[in-house]
Amino acid sequence: MQVTRTFDILERLRENFMVDDALAVKRNKKWDIFSTQEYIDNAYDFAYGLLALGYQKGEKIGTISNNRPEWNFVDMGMAMIGIVHVPIYPTISDSEYEYILAHSEVRTLFISDKFLYKRIVPLAAKVSAIKELYVFNEGIEEATSWTVIRDLGKENREKYKAELESIKASIQPEDMVTIIYTSGTTGNSKGVMLTHRNLVHNAIATSKIQPLDFGDKALSFLPLCHVYERMLNYHFQYKGIRIYYAENMATIVDNLKEINPHGFSSVPRLLEKVFDKIMAKGKDLEGMKKKIFFWAVNLGLRYELNRENGWFYHLQLGLARKLVFSKWQEALGGNVSIIISGGAALQPRLARVFRAAGIKVQEGYGLTETSPVIAVNHAHYPDIRFGTVGPILEDVEVKIAEDGEILTKGPHLMLGYYKAPDLTKEVIDEDGWFHTGDIGILVENKFLKITDRKKEIFKLSSGKYVAPQAVENNCKESMFIENIMVIGENEKFASALISPDFNHLHFWASKHKLHYRDNEELVHLPDVVKRYQREIVEINKKLGETEKIKRFRLVCSEWTPQTGELSPTLKLRRKFLYDKYDHIVKEIFMSSNGNDEF
Repeated sequence: MQVTRTFDILERLRENFMVDDALAVKRNKKWDIFSTQEYIDNAYDFAYGLLALGYQKGEKIGTISNNRPEWNFVDMGMAMIGIVHVPIYPTISDSEYEYILAHSEVRTLFISDKFLYKRIVPLAAKVSAIKELYVFNEGIEEATSWTVIRDLGKENREKYKAELESIKASIQPEDMVTIIYTSGTTGNSKGVMLTHRNLVHNAIATSKIQPLDFGDKALSFLPLCHVYERMLNYHFQYKGIRIYYAENMATIVDNLKEINPHGFSSVPRLLEKVFDKIMAKGKDLEGMKKKIFFWAVNLGLRYELNRENGWFYHLQLGLARKLVFSKWQEALGGNVSIIISGGAALQPRLARVFRAAGIKVQEGYGLTETSPVIAVNHAHYPDIRFGTVGPILEDVEVKIAEDGEILTKGPHLMLGYYKAPDLTKEVIDEDGWFHTGDIGILVENKFLKITDRKKEIFKLSSGKYVAPQAVENNCKESMFIENIMVIGENEKFASALISPDFNHLHFWASKHKLHYRDNEELVHLPDVVKRYQREIVEINKKLGETEKIKRFRLVCSEWTPQTGELSPTLKLRRKFLYDKYDHIVKEIFMSSNGNDEF
């Protein structure tokens, strides 16, 4: 059947992909598995239950939950009766919750667990529009389970069957299906209004590029409340790919080995950490094993597409795959052939080395406002190029403005920002082009390459421009650097605030017998500062003169979404960081001693 609305995927599943494990989740140390039929029944019964309770098309319901099959049950149930789904991150601050709950006008909330429920209850009490709260986890005495609605629907299937079919028939592809609040790096989050058409177009267009198919398994661990994982969730279902939801972020490695998936989606920072852990293990090897390991890695870092390295290189690569890279595969469960990467720029070296290891990384690019994919690298040559985000997606238009900004329009573009027509006009011009805020070029008039964020490029006092993301990406190749923010607007030179990779730094400090009370003392130790100076000197060799980092300061804390320095998608919140470290920034540009101009 033709899929034009998100819930049409259920009928496609019924007709083509009936399996015993359509959706699964790890909880309480075991996999809870749902068949295709159970998925469909739960979604329909939930829709019937909402109708029985008097919910109307156009009303809004929020979810605050981890990834789980129940998220799909309520998502599809809402969509079938025209309810607008407002998914909210489980990790945001109380003030952000209060803003989104009030701004979105949700009537009801579905919350995953007891901890979140206790946190949300007092916040929801401040919002007059919220009438009911339900929970997904069982055994929370003070809360009402979502199954109450599902069971009510099950009891009233016949009563509401005709009404449900009538409402479904009335829903058009252009109707709004969700409001997704962008994580934002400054100010309040904006509610992005997306339609069935937006999400379905993206899911189907990307499904033609991604090679996994019916019967394959995907592990899901990025949050479903984010448009990237949500679209892929529909994409996987559209292709009949079985979805297994990880227990939590800390159990991903164990879950990979338990279910042996064929692919998963990730953000570059997680892939960087995987690579760093592999490299750390390699450094612990001794003798010939260590030599063979780094011979294989260096071989992988030279990998080129279309067998451009020549026959002798590929003869060596075959040996490297047997001796070294096969172990990388085993660590990911043994079957992974595809990793989908998005949310930030992927270091080209990672794309090369993983592909050399037999694991294809498909890097893409987009925004919440574009549902999200604008461009993506394909799995196979010639529609892939390292260092780019790939060809433009089917039916999507892109042009580069005079100032280098990437503009786009097409079926992927949002309706606008909820209750903010003025903000919508700021980003969608009179000709319908959405201004992404990203700077880029088209390589060979085919492959989109992102060079930086328009608003983040800054000018030195010399008049020279610095694109900080490109410099930061180079710096994060260092195992000593977890995160970094390049600064220097209107100053004589570029500098940086560095949040160390404390796991690696602690190991290094122990190895060199350094003594310290805490991280604050550690980052000020002369030996530590000198070690980071060496890292920056090596990084600067790859940079242009105006990009070189002349001064830096180490900070004593990790940057996380929970503590505010990063957005939920792990992007730097630059304004927050500038405010938090204002005293250090001032000291950097006033100082004439310390780790200066090395």
